[in-house]
Amino acid sequence: MRITSCLRVAVAAAATLAVGAGALPAAASSPADPLTRYYDQDVRWHDCALGPDDTTGRELDAAGARCADLTVPLDYSDPGGRTITVAISRLRATDSAHRVGAMLLNNGGPGGPSLEMPPGMARFMGKAAGKFDLIGMDPRFVGRSTPLDCGWDVGSTVFSAGRDRTGFERSVARGRDLAERCRRTNADVLPYVTTRNTARDMDVVRAALGEKRISYFGYSYGSYLGEVFTELFPGRTDRMVLDGVIDPARYSQTLLEDSTAVNERALRDWAAWASARHGTYGLGRTPKAVLASVDRIEEAAAEKPLRVGRFRVDEHFLPIVFFGGLGSDLDAARADLATAARTLARAADRERVKPGRWLTEMLTAMTTKAGSHQGSAQAAILCGDVAERRGTESYWRAIQADRGRAPFASPLTHNITACEFWDRPVEAPTVVDNDVPALLVNATGDTRTTYSGAQQVRERWTRSRLVTVPGANQHGVYGDYGNACVDGRVNAYLATGKLPARDLTCDAK
Repeated sequence: MRITSCLRVAVAAAATLAVGAGALPAAASSPADPLTRYYDQDVRWHDCALGPDDTTGRELDAAGARCADLTVPLDYSDPGGRTITVAISRLRATDSAHRVGAMLLNNGGPGGPSLEMPPGMARFMGKAAGKFDLIGMDPRFVGRSTPLDCGWDVGSTVFSAGRDRTGFERSVARGRDLAERCRRTNADVLPYVTTRNTARDMDVVRAALGEKRISYFGYSYGSYLGEVFTELFPGRTDRMVLDGVIDPARYSQTLLEDSTAVNERALRDWAAWASARHGTYGLGRTPKAVLASVDRIEEAAAEKPLRVGRFRVDEHFLPIVFFGGLGSDLDAARADLATAARTLARAADRERVKPGRWLTEMLTAMTTKAGSHQGSAQAAILCGDVAERRGTESYWRAIQADRGRAPFASPLTHNITACEFWDRPVEAPTVVDNDVPALLVNATGDTRTTYSGAQQVRERWTRSRLVTVPGANQHGVYGDYGNACVDGRVNAYLATGKLPARDLTCDAK
């Protein structure tokens, strides 16, 4: 999960999907194939800006990118039925003499928009960018693609259980309510809001662009999407980079469960950083004192929601602020969290406070209806992939079993979500059992996609190579972290297509 969220339906002939694994050689060439009209469709490029206030579109246009909307079937087992659109952008290769092909980009999520990615990736890639048509794609029901919004009053189905059983029961009630809102508003499309269908959309994009194979760069959840694509469409990928790698065998509705211990450690690391800057932030002169400040803030929020400007922050969403800030150990990110913590500490003293920009953006996205669209999509994708009924008590037991070792993280990473109240997915979860050449990148202290996941994928994909950044609490290393070693290794692979001879280590600093 990268922070930069279905219901039963009968699907006839699911076992004979025209885009299932191993069923693709004639996908774009056989007139009898009902998917031909999607694979052979004309791509009509246009300006990206939708109006003067469209910052994303204006930035794409300024970079020379163009945008388009492709038509895909809602249900790939019924290609003659209802259709939806998928929004893409393209920044064309400038080195036509050495053009490799198209590279599809995904920024993570689930539910994260990726249309805006090409200009930023071009800057990260340097000269290597000139060899690729960089393709941003908003997955189905995300961003500018056909939308989905369950009408939530919050922007996330991930939140903390709080400090006691009463708080947990509130979490159960909220998860049930969020699921019911999606059922009531979008039951007709939820079964098709899945990673497998997004991977099928990717292959439509590939074919419509006239490419036999595509390169791929995926951060975080984007690594899982890339893995599923390779399983459904073997041999269709060229150069492939996965940064912040999810082990597909552990992709589940409690997606953050593996990160419990590493988030607890990251909080302690941040507390040490903040204590060394007590004069600036006033959170405590020792790491222990800073952690005590965090605990005091949480206790106050549990007693009564904190008033932070126009926001009300309770014990369920307060930990998400810290979780969001622990995604990077760069000084700028740690400073944002420390500034927010200072504001929250004053709010815990019942002072009137005004949140800064970072905290305002976080609270707007997570605690208000402004985040409903992305939160709804995130939940629908994850639940549409792997929802199962575990029983509400199973979450409480997991929280309590880990609470002593991880008092901050456990109530968040083990907590119930709306997926508990979804119907079974239409398709079984994807088993990724192939072997694909890819470059994998992961920090050992990644607080979202844990390092063990990257190790598992590396072990399974014996032809892949792993670039490790030891000691870094960083989610998403390439470009974002400013690590010249990582950036150089990735760019060398993208430029030449040659993986390193062995796994590599890049020091964090």
